[in-house]
Amino acid sequence: MPDPATYLPDHDEALPELVTRLVGETRALAGAEVAVYKAKFGITLAAYKTAAMFFAVAGTLAFAALIALLVGAIMALSTIMHPGWATAIVVGVVLVIAGILGFVGKSKLTPRGPTS
Repeated sequence: MPDPATYLPDHDEALPELVTRLVGETRALAGAEVAVYKAKFGITLAAYKTAAMFFAVAGTLAFAALIALLVGAIMALSTIMHPGWATAIVVGVVLVIAGILGFVGKSKLTPRGPTS
């Protein structure tokens, strides 16, 4: 640990020298603070990148499960009707659900005026 006496100003120093030293130390402190915040940001960014990767994998697996569910629905329906009709019914139902969700999403985007 440095000797605290080295940080005490000499009584012989003139005011301009003290101001110059103050400016230099303030710049050094600001640079150190910027370095600390950059390091914290880097750690936070790494954590978010890892989380985003896990979310992407989870989304991909959920999408694969949805496809498997739809294929299973087609296979189950094809035991009681022609496979072509089973496929048409499952695809039609999924498209209707997608259309409804799309319209709901679109209605959330359009600005609503005051109801007078």
